[in-house]
Amino acid sequence: MVVIQVQDMTKTFNGLRAVDGLSLEVEQGEIFGLLGPNGAGKTTTIRIIMDIFKPDEGTVRVLGQPPGMAREHIGYLPEERGLYRNLKVMECLAYLAALKGVNRSQTAQRAGRLLASVGLEGQAQNKVQALSKGMQQKLQFVATILHDPQVIILDEPFQGLDPISTEQIKGLITGLREEGKAIVLSTHMMNQVERLCDRILLMNEGKRVLYGPLEEIKRRHAPHTVQLRTPATLEALPGVACVQRHGDTFTLTLEGITPQELLRTLVERNIPVQAFEVATVPLEEIFISVVKERHYG
Repeated sequence: MVVIQVQDMTKTFNGLRAVDGLSLEVEQGEIFGLLGPNGAGKTTTIRIIMDIFKPDEGTVRVLGQPPGMAREHIGYLPEERGLYRNLKVMECLAYLAALKGVNRSQTAQRAGRLLASVGLEGQAQNKVQALSKGMQQKLQFVATILHDPQVIILDEPFQGLDPISTEQIKGLITGLREEGKAIVLSTHMMNQVERLCDRILLMNEGKRVLYGPLEEIKRRHAPHTVQLRTPATLEALPGVACVQRHGDTFTLTLEGITPQELLRTLVERNIPVQAFEVATVPLEEIFISVVKERHYG
């Protein structure tokens, strides 16, 4: 089920087109990565989905409705944090939840469970300003999902977190996906995108330049290279342009054949295969390569 649908969306500020004919869909039960360099249009896109900005052209639907009508069903973690520092943690959560229509008794039960899941169970009666930046970041995440939203938009959720806290938040995010929530994740941390996201959209200069399942995109940009471990001495193989050897491991550069065809050849020639792996490209390298190609032509 599609829960966010953006079609041909355009937004211009002072003659600068921040979003240029953008289309995307986010489905229920997936983590969707919204990526791009600074100034690509990610934040503008998020703010239109949140009904903070109106698009100049195009249509936006959230849960089948205009964005403003779905606001209570969205949890939004903005890059600019917004906690009430002079309130106690539980008071702050109760107030933010009330703005979303959640009563105090519901808040207390759910908040206690969520605070414990991020290691803040002992902080409920402390003032927000007494918490470290990392703790405040985790508290902001709890506030984002406290009203049990169907759509969750996270802008740099790992900012300022240590590795243990990052794992706690990642665990919550994957748990929300398993509950059937739709999660939009915008972050510069490509390693977390690779570990979490099902599909991604890469923006550059307001336009969509990569869009689709993450694994499919990685396969599309993978080099034609195979890592092979064998005790045999390799002779010339059809479709292999270059062979580099490091002990019993070979790096084979393919030309005109697929890795599957190479493996079939090895089996037909009775060459023992101890390990066979198609090389992959980190998402960060794909990101940099595509953006540079678009920028420099």
